[in-house]
This record gives sequence, C-alpha cells and structure tokens, in this order.
Amino acid sequence: MTTTTIKDFATSTKTRMMYALMSLGVALPIETIGAFIMYFIVDIKNLPATWYATFWFFYTVYNALNNPALGYASDRTRSRWGRRRPYILFSGIPYALVFALIFCTPFDGKDNPVALLIYFGVLITIWEGLYTALATGYYGLLPEMFGTYQERTDTAAKMNIFQVIALILASVVPPLLWNKIGWGGMAISLAIIAIIPIYVGFPALFERKDLATDTSFPFFKALKLTFMNKSYLTAAGAQAMRFVATGILQMGMPFYLKYSLHVSDSMFSVFFGVTFVVSMLSLYPWRNWVANKLDSRRTLMAANLMMIIGIVPLAFSPSFTFVLVSAVIIGIGLGGLILMGDVIMGEVVDEDEVKTGHQRAGMYFGMSGFIITLSGLLVSSIFGILMPAFGYDTLLEVQPASVDQGFRIFLTVPTTIGLVLAILFLNLYPLHGKRLQEIRDTLTKKKALAENQNKSAV
Repeated sequence: MTTTTIKDFATSTKTRMMYALMSLGVALPIETIGAFIMYFIVDIKNLPATWYATFWFFYTVYNALNNPALGYASDRTRSRWGRRRPYILFSGIPYALVFALIFCTPFDGKDNPVALLIYFGVLITIWEGLYTALATGYYGLLPEMFGTYQERTDTAAKMNIFQVIALILASVVPPLLWNKIGWGGMAISLAIIAIIPIYVGFPALFERKDLATDTSFPFFKALKLTFMNKSYLTAAGAQAMRFVATGILQMGMPFYLKYSLHVSDSMFSVFFGVTFVVSMLSLYPWRNWVANKLDSRRTLMAANLMMIIGIVPLAFSPSFTFVLVSAVIIGIGLGGLILMGDVIMGEVVDEDEVKTGHQRAGMYFGMSGFIITLSGLLVSSIFGILMPAFGYDTLLEVQPASVDQGFRIFLTVPTTIGLVLAILFLNLYPLHGKRLQEIRDTLTKKKALAENQNKSAV
C-alpha cells in the first residue's frame, strides 16, 4: 500500500520571499500606531487620558466586530482578482495614506480637545477598517499558499524577519524622525516605506482554484461553527493573552522609560532596537531547534515562558543598563511568539477544512482578529484605571513621584498574568500528536487528488 505525499516546499524560494516581504508594509503602520499612538495623542497632543480610554473602548468594539465581518466576506468574495487578493490590491495605498493623516492633526487637547478627539476618532476608525481588509486578505493566504508545516514555518520565519524590521522601523525610527521633521513628517515617511513592499510582493500571490468554493454557510452559522471549535478557542485565547502582554509592553515602555527611569527619548529607540534585533536573530533558531522538533503548541509555551523571565525584572530595574538585559531575554521570547502565531492558526484552518470541506481562512483569521482586538480593550482599560490611581495627569507639567511605581506595575503585573494565561490556554489546545498528523495526512491526500483531477482535465 502506498501513501500520497507532497514535498515540503511546493512553492519557490522567490514566492515565499515575496509573500514575506509584504509583511513589512502590512505591519509598519499598525506597529507604529501600537507603539506611539497613545503617547502621541495623550502626552504630546494632550487629550485627557480618561477621554482616550473611553473612546478606545468603543473603537475596540468596532475594531473587533469588523474582523469577522470582513473575514466572512473574503471567504465568499468572487472576483477576477480572486477572493483574498482584491482586499490587498485596493486597501494598500489608502491604508498608508490615512495612517499618515492621523499624525498630521492640527488640534491640541489643551485648546480644543473635542476637535482633537473627533479628528483622531474619525481617521483611526477609517484606517482600522482598511487595515482589517488588508490583513485579512494577506494572512488568509498563508495556509492556502503554503500547505505543509515545514513550508509554513519557513515562510513564517522569512515573513517575521520582515515584520521585525517593521517593528524596528516602527519603534526605533519615529523618535529619531519626529525630533527632526515633526510627527507628520515622520508618519508620511513611514507611509511611503509601507506602500512599496505591499505592491512589490503582490504579483507573487496566488490562490488555489480547488479552495475557491462557496462555503454556503450563513453568517451566524459560520460564527457558530467557529466558536464551537475548541482548537480555535484555545489558540485564539492564547494569542489574545499574548497580545495583552505585548500590547502593554509596547504601549507602556515609552512612559516607563520617561517617568520611571528618567531617560531621554532616544533611549526608546535603543530598547526597542535591542529587543527586535534579538527577536529577528532568534527566528531561525526557534524554527530549526525548537519548532521543527516539537510542535506549534509547545514552542509557543516555551516562548511565553521566556517572555515572563524577561519582563518580571522590569519591576525592580535600577537602571537602563539593567533594562537592556531584560530586552535581550524579551527579544528571544518574542521571536518564538511571532514565528508561531500564524502557524498555529493555520492548523486550526486545516482542521476546520477537514470537518466542513471548505477552506475558511478568512473567517478564522478574522475571528482571531476579533478576539485579539478585544485584548486592546483590556490594555487601554488597565491604563485608564491604573495610572490615574497613581496620579498620572496629562495636564500636569511635572508628574508626581508616585507614577514611577504605577508604570512599573503597569508594565509587569498584567503582562505576566496575560502570559501565564496564554500558557494555560495552550495546554488545552488539542491539535498535537496523532490528531494533528491525521489532519495533515487527510489534507495531503485531498490536495493530491485535486492536482490529479486538474491534470486529467487538461
């Protein structure tokens, strides 16, 4: 008896590289928003922190809801460009343009907080919808274009090298630019950089004809099928808790360095630079020495544990030099997290395809975005509740000494809790061992059958 197999790399190195390159353009604006938008709107433009936190609550609800809606729509889209590709083709330029406009606000919270809130609120709402459309199309193609675990981990490593470059550009470059050409000039520069890789990589994208079938599921039935999937719930739960931790770390670090360690803006760049360079250098070690010997579940558990080891000492850090040691450890952990996040969701998509007979990557990546987005609500809510309790007030020229302890707690306690919860979710994730291998074997046979049918039809 013979078994049908497909080779580990069914796509060319060029295809994987071009797909990976696009993550630079997709990630750069959103990572810049994640790192500095609260700092820009609250500390630079002086919008009251409670106003920001209140708006962010409603914005996050909108953000969460549009993810499954656009994911469902992409699964059912039929066009001459395909079902995923048009979302990338027509969202890329507007996504970068609106990002730049957000940082070009002419209003200040000291003089006109209402106008600032309206300007910021309208633009970031439009921008987020464009990001969701772009990201749903892009990440939805990952399990479709790259069918095996080895191919996905290789693509994910390449993809996340570019994503880490985006993280470095988003976290290190802005402080250097805004001090020379202003916040608006900084955003325009990054927007131009983001557009180029999106459209350079786009011609390499392809969609499999055998997967472009109508799911025939009504929206609420599709939601039900998704939320009844234990594999999805545990994987998305772990991802959400991871994003709570990394969101707080990314958002809180500029405040921590400024108010707890009293270092200059340029040190933001040093910390983020060390963290992201280390994470980029660790991607292939994670893939070759851990992921390819274990599985996505255990690799992510190890990465979350490494993050905890790096974050806890920040509560007691006496100097910036001490923080840099933590940055190295955090960078190693982050490398594992960003490598495997999309790979584990690809496994969930594979299992659902076996169960339903349809490839619903758009719905799953959209719903993953829904749950992960809610983590942003936790981050902003924790900030809005915790920091005013320690005396932080955007209207004060000099903050009280108590904000030092407040930012130390904000940066370490909720992040550690989030990472521990991520590990617990992953412990419940069922796709490993024999169960996961059965799914891979089933899809291997399905793909081989589709290829044979296509050859016979020619």
